[in-house]
Parts: sequence; structure tokens; C-alpha cells
Amino acid sequence: MANDTNAGGNPADEPFDATEGAPTGAASAAADAEGIEEDELTVQDILDAADLEANDPSAEHLADLKRVTAEYANYRRRTESNREVERERLTGGVVAVLLPVLDDLDRAEKHGDLVAETPFATIAAKLRASVEKLGLTPFGTVGEPFDPTVHEAVFQQPSADVTVETVADVVETGYTLGSTLLRAAKVVVQVPSDG
Repeated sequence: MANDTNAGGNPADEPFDATEGAPTGAASAAADAEGIEEDELTVQDILDAADLEANDPSAEHLADLKRVTAEYANYRRRTESNREVERERLTGGVVAVLLPVLDDLDRAEKHGDLVAETPFATIAAKLRASVEKLGLTPFGTVGEPFDPTVHEAVFQQPSADVTVETVADVVETGYTLGSTLLRAAKVVVQVPSDG
């Protein structure tokens, strides 16, 4: 049996227009009566507009794309740079613990305790090679010009043999890790004498 409320010309038979709160037929009739044309945007219109924008992007969208691309490239550079700095910092912390051991090896070598082909000399060579693989670089040699940015003068000797301040002896070797100065070299400096 058919429902009597939906029979013949009842407004419930017309589709409902949610924007107007009334059936679409009534809304169309009201719009036609007032002389207003109803402009509907279809899904196809939206897809066509998106395809047109994708095929022929506007200058505004190209500028946005370039800006986002540049921001991403800067972000990647910053991230890589920060990662390298953090890696050097962590490696520097580990290697700094080994610096006193390397100093002891240098002292042993100066006293003649690291004779070639002895087990102690072999262990010393392996340890030095291992820290060099981590990026540790020793510096400070006799005869090089004194540089106060990387050398720490512990004693000065006047000498007529030099015309500029020169390293006469290395008390403690200096070390760099990558671009970071871990420790300045402690040196004895020969300074030019007047007489």
C-alpha cells in the first residue's frame, strides 16, 4: 500500500535543497519568479579547473613552488651542516678522553721507549692510526712559525738564529678534529734577540 503523504504533487516528492532549506523545485520556482538565475558548480567544472591549472600554472603558483623548493633546499643544507657539527662534537668528546694516552705515547717515544717492532710500539701505532681514522690530526712541529691561535707558549728563549717567533720544542702536541681545534699545542718559542 502506498504512503498517502507522498502522493500526487506533494512537496515531499521534490528533491531537497539543503542551502535553501526548501525543496529544489520550490527554490527553482522562487528563483525563476524573482528573475534570479541559479548558477551551479559541478564536479566536472572543478576537475576542469584543476586540469587547466596543472597544465598552465599561474605565476603565483610558480612563485610559491620556487619558494617552497628553496626553503626545502635550505632546510636540507642546515640539517646536513648540523649533523656534521654534531658528529664532530660527539667524536671530539670521545677522542678528548684519549688525548692523555696519546701524550704518554709521545713522552715514551721521546725517551726511546717505543723501539721499532716491539709490542708497545705496535700498539702505539695502531692507536694513533685509529684516532686518525676518526679525523684527529696532530700538529705542532719544531721549526714552524709560532701562531698564537693554535700554539700556547709555555716558555720563550731569545735567539739570534731566528728572525720571527719560531717553535723550538713541542711540550704537548696540539690536535684538531675536522675544523675544530681540540687542544692548542704547548710549545717553547724562540724569539729574535737584539744582540
